[in-house]
Amino acid sequence: MKKNLLKSVRIKLFLTLCVVILMIISFFIIINNAVLETLYYYSKKESSLNVYNYINKNIPKQIKDEEKYNLELEKTAVNNSFEILILNGEETVYATNKNYVSEFDTINEIPYEVKYSIFNKSDIMYSDGNISIRKIVDKRNDINYILLKANLENGNQVFIRTPITPIEDSVDISNKFIYVMGVAAIILGGIAITFITQRFTKPIEELNDIANEMSNLNFKRKYRINDTGDEIDELGKSINSLSDKLEETINRLKISNSELEKDIEAKSKIDDMRKQFISDVSHELKTPIALIQGYSEGLLENVNSDEENRKFYAEVILDEADKMDKLVKRLLELMKLEYEDRKFNDKKFDIVELINEVIKNSKVVLDEQKIEVEFKEKEPIYVYADDFYIEQVVTNYFTNAIKNIEEKDNKKLIKISIKKGKEEGKLRITVFNTGNNIDEEDLNRIWTRFYKVDESRTRSKGGTGIGLALVKAIMNKYNSSYGVKNKKNGVEFYFDIALFTM
Repeated sequence: MKKNLLKSVRIKLFLTLCVVILMIISFFIIINNAVLETLYYYSKKESSLNVYNYINKNIPKQIKDEEKYNLELEKTAVNNSFEILILNGEETVYATNKNYVSEFDTINEIPYEVKYSIFNKSDIMYSDGNISIRKIVDKRNDINYILLKANLENGNQVFIRTPITPIEDSVDISNKFIYVMGVAAIILGGIAITFITQRFTKPIEELNDIANEMSNLNFKRKYRINDTGDEIDELGKSINSLSDKLEETINRLKISNSELEKDIEAKSKIDDMRKQFISDVSHELKTPIALIQGYSEGLLENVNSDEENRKFYAEVILDEADKMDKLVKRLLELMKLEYEDRKFNDKKFDIVELINEVIKNSKVVLDEQKIEVEFKEKEPIYVYADDFYIEQVVTNYFTNAIKNIEEKDNKKLIKISIKKGKEEGKLRITVFNTGNNIDEEDLNRIWTRFYKVDESRTRSKGGTGIGLALVKAIMNKYNSSYGVKNKKNGVEFYFDIALFTM
């Protein structure tokens, strides 16, 4: 079977890696161009201010030790790569560069910035009255500087300048480095992804092959567990568990079919029942097996590559296997009720307690869907029947109400009532849920095995179409009334049960 290369997990991972790297490179280039220059000038400005503050605070008004004074200034200038000039009027107090002094021979007549440099108002980086910092270009040597001009507390005037390298060159060099690293990352990533994807795609392909064989009802092949503890290993365990359950289910079906074949000789109607049974099972198993295959192929094609979604796929596969197992068990029970002389273990029990237990078991679903349940009975009411089968009837009615409930008048409501039945010595239990009415033509059909009013919605909500057929079979065994009525804003199911009497 030829595979489309564009759908290959390896190609998808490689292309994704390339796109991510290119996006990262573009991001860093944009940040580099937008921020580096501003950061560079900000750093130079702050350094100038720090040197000025240091000189202003540490140089005394009356210089007592000129040699120590000059040494301290020289150290400050060297550490910060600055040229420092301090003047008292036209007299030079200190200069780190002797040539720098000659530039100030007419300092009182023409400001240095005007005489020897080119600047604009936009070149002013900082100004607070006493201190001014600006970018200048020396016209004599075409060198860029940052110049700080300010007065000291001792009355002297200080000039601090530092040459600045063309920041554009630095940005360009930085961008080229990013380009080179990006290309190297794509090449190395491509090589690495070739080996890495093989490790992940190989077991997924194996799982897909196993799922395909399972869809053909071949359960001999198993996935070899590596005990790595990762999601693929967990999926392999789920597939193996699913295979075992499906094989067990098929074996049960074979046994059931064999038992049914034996009963054909004693009962003329068994033949039709067997055909119907096989038809129903075949029809109902196709959907979960197709879902299992679809989700397995989804894992192979890496439709959802994150860990959480892969786990979800595995859970769906396992859930479908559980549904198949429950389907077979309920179908077998239905068959026994319909075609065998099933004996019930009738006894006295509290129907109120049983209903409350059914409601309690569905609390999580009720809370999730924000469904309000109304059941007002508090005191025990004793009835006489098989509590196991009556619980199935109540559970089927209640779960059916949850599956088909719709919001009416801004609320979702399930109302359970116990009242006197139409027959003497019997109680009638009703289960009402808000929602859409059932079409009149479907009111009698819903009790038929596997009949579903809305096939797609019933499947999505977990229905099998057996629940109401079980209710019918149980009530027929008790010769009790049961049924469904359309009500305003909803539907009401009911059944009768014998009241316990001394």
